[in-house]
Amino acid sequence: MNVFETIVIAIVEGLTEFLPVSSTGHMIIAQNLLGVESTDFVKAFTFIIQFGAILSVLVLYWKRFFQLNRTPLPEGTSKVKQFLHKYDFYWKLFIAFIPAAVFGLLFSDAIDAMLEKVEVVAVTLILGGVFMLFCDKIFNKGSEQTELTEKRALMVGLFQCISMIPGVSRSMATIVGGMSQRLTRKAAAEFSFFLAVPTMLAATVYKVYDLVKEGGMEIITDNLSTLLIGNAVAFIVALLAIKFFIGFVTKYGFKAFGWYRILVGGLILALLFTGHNLTIV
Repeated sequence: MNVFETIVIAIVEGLTEFLPVSSTGHMIIAQNLLGVESTDFVKAFTFIIQFGAILSVLVLYWKRFFQLNRTPLPEGTSKVKQFLHKYDFYWKLFIAFIPAAVFGLLFSDAIDAMLEKVEVVAVTLILGGVFMLFCDKIFNKGSEQTELTEKRALMVGLFQCISMIPGVSRSMATIVGGMSQRLTRKAAAEFSFFLAVPTMLAATVYKVYDLVKEGGMEIITDNLSTLLIGNAVAFIVALLAIKFFIGFVTKYGFKAFGWYRILVGGLILALLFTGHNLTIV
């Protein structure tokens, strides 16, 4: 990839990773428009630049992400409960992360097989878009007083597993999961961002490990400057995308994203029907 292609793909990653629009679908379109061949490095690149996107969450939510619960507990509380209370934020993130980790390891081959089917991505984009046109009305009982309990965190984690179907969007699945648990749109979106950190980090490390195990370390070292540029661009763009999304979704909801998903899914189907050879990066 040249510098221009690197920047464009990194922009697509940064823009779409945290929006409920499916980064996979946009990568298909970007790759086709740029004429980028789906090589081992290109596939690795799309995973590795997720580090930049992850870093944007840590920078934006630094104080909230690195926080401990210091509220007092009743005397006689067990050491285990004291520990879980102190690290309450991380404990609930861990609970929400577990389902995706388990399902990802168990069904990795099936997921990879689905990733080869561009038509699955297109149809899922459209179906998810139709759903998003109505999700604000379906899940309109969110309250500022709703506490994110362990049970609610687990439910969000189970919803995240739906995003293993290409085209669903991890962001959409987890936000809808949060809203189904009576979290506000803003609270659901922010927890989705937090959950992205361990989930994306684990997926990226797993893919890089597979690449290195198969003798692909040279691919990474030979293209280090490309990876650095990609991560830097993904970081900046994701930072801006998160800020925009929180403000927009709090005020207007998800309907606009629903129409957008339908448009993108329709575009992919149109490209397929007109003979374009689309592949997933």
